[in-house]
Amino acid sequence: MSPKAVLVGVPGAGKSTIGRHLARIFEVTFRDTDTDIEATAGMSIADIFVQLGEPAFRELEREAVLRALAEHDGVLSLGGGSILDPITRAALKDQMVIWLDVSLAEAAHRVGLNTSRPLLLGNVRSTLKNMMDQRAVLYEEVASHKVETIGLTPSAVAKSIAKLVG
Repeated sequence: MSPKAVLVGVPGAGKSTIGRHLARIFEVTFRDTDTDIEATAGMSIADIFVQLGEPAFRELEREAVLRALAEHDGVLSLGGGSILDPITRAALKDQMVIWLDVSLAEAAHRVGLNTSRPLLLGNVRSTLKNMMDQRAVLYEEVASHKVETIGLTPSAVAKSIAKLVG
């Protein structure tokens, strides 16, 4: 068993929103590893970062991704930093991975000053730009397809992905 599609991208790329649209198109379930992590830890991601630290979060994230890849056959959304882990990247090699590419302006607008995203506290645009610059090569490494989301509705992006995935 493996997911029909795995969505990756920076915070604000639309992974959860587009993932739900895509799941409806395919008539499958949607799963978000961030939600899985919160359920496992019994606390929000922001609280995990504060109370346990980023290394503990990344370990929980790796476990959640590996479990979801093994169990889920619908549409799967991964946290923006999940691709930082080499074990996770290796596990994504044989998956249908869609990299949702978004402009800095659009991502910053979508995440705003969202305090539930601990890595984006402070200067959101600068932090997002650094994330995009550092992670682009890793998203490219794992992606089966790169899909531009700029100026498109979540529904239009989902329809585009559905055509790619088949």
